[in-house]
Order: sequence, then C-alpha cells, then structure tokens
Amino acid sequence: MPDKPFTQKMVDSRAGHRLAEAILDYVGHAPPTGERPSSSPATRARAIAHAAARQAAVTTSSLTLPPGPLGWMTLVPELRTLWKLQTQMVADIAGAYGKTHELGREEMLYCLFRHTDARVVRDLVTQIGRRFVVQRASRPKFRAVAIKIGLHIAQRVVGRGIARWIPVFGALGAGAYAYFDTSKVAATAIELFTGVIDVQTDDGFAASEEARGREKTVSG
Repeated sequence: MPDKPFTQKMVDSRAGHRLAEAILDYVGHAPPTGERPSSSPATRARAIAHAAARQAAVTTSSLTLPPGPLGWMTLVPELRTLWKLQTQMVADIAGAYGKTHELGREEMLYCLFRHTDARVVRDLVTQIGRRFVVQRASRPKFRAVAIKIGLHIAQRVVGRGIARWIPVFGALGAGAYAYFDTSKVAATAIELFTGVIDVQTDDGFAASEEARGREKTVSG
C-alpha cells in the first residue's frame, strides 16, 4: 500500500502544476475592456465588482466535486472559468480608473491571488502605504511564482477536504465561495488602482504614474 502522505503530496504536486498552467493562461495578458475612465471610479468599480461576483456565483453554482484525490480534475476547469471572469473584472476596474495601461501580468496576478497567498505575490508587488512597487519579472521567475500559488491552492483546496465539502453543500457552497473569492479580488484591484503604481524594471529604472504625468505635461 503506498504511503498516504506521499500519495497526497504527489496529487497536490500534479494539481499544483496544472493550476499553475491555468494561472499562466489568464494572467499572461490583460483582456481588452470597453470600460472608459469614470468621473466616479470608486462607485463604478464597486458596481463592476458586484456584477462580477454575482455572475461568478451563478456560473459556479453547479459545481460538484467527486470525493477523494480525483476531485482536483474537476476543480481545475471550474477555476479556469472563474479566473477568466475575474481577469475581465480586473481589466474593467482598471478601465474605470483610467489605468488600463498600468495593468500588466504582475498586477493581474497580484489582484487575483493576494488574498490567496500574500507572501508569494510580494515577490512581484510590494505595498508601501498607498504606493505599489511592481517588479517586472522574467518569464522563469513569473512562472515560479505561479507554480508556488498553484501548489498552495492545491494543498489548501484539495488536500484539506473541500473536494468532499462541496458535494455536501452543492450549489450553495460553490456559489458562496465564488462570490467571496471574486469580491476579494475586486477589493484588491480597487485598492491597487486607487494608489500610485511604481514599476521597477530589470535595469533599475523606476517609473511612477506621477512621473509619467509630469513627462506628459512637459512634452505637451
């Protein structure tokens, strides 16, 4: 009989890498948005967040996971659907704040997973008061961060029994989880785009919104 902890680790590892691939599919670029800068971005952003959270709850309300270690095979497609909806929500919120061009893959990953694994996303985005320092990462580093998040989700969701919990509560449990998770993503996005975003590149050059604004004023 295989060692149970070892088997669980193998399952978590496979699930984590599959989740990481799904993460990379959706945070590698921001989806286009038709949202225009709003005269009241906070109000508009909250409306976008509420609509997206409700849609997420409805979309995932039919989620059922088989019990046991195979539950993650059903979980991954469901999470991909949820992340697709959330990335669009983040792009729309950025649009409402007039910061579509500020939304790169690092900012997107930060918005989606800060509430999931704050320690890991600090490798890409660091908050200092209302200022957010974004480190543009190489492809290998960005992938490594995605894998860490995927493994964390696999251990928390699959390894701790949500694969058995969701079938008991059915649509109610799945919908409530999706609503809560999407609301947390929205809160992070609103906080980020309300603040000042500094981008740190590999050559050490830092560019902030304020600096870019001053450059445009001078050139104008």
